[in-house]
Amino acid sequence: MDQSGKAPVFITRHRRAYRVLIDFEEYERLKACDTRRAYFSYELPEQWADALENADFSHIDPALDKLMD
Repeated sequence: MDQSGKAPVFITRHRRAYRVLIDFEEYERLKACDTRRAYFSYELPEQWADALENADFSHIDPALDKLMD
């Protein structure tokens, strides 16, 4: 725990990095840089909604349409 205040501590599973323990202040700094956001359809900016509505999805596998039924 103390070491994670100085540098990230990697937790492994089967010799592969699995989790990272970092200082809380570093976590907060990284979180502040995250600009991703999930939207409900009614919250989408109009420009994005228009782009989706007019997008051409014909190149996508038609078999995926069955998932929407």
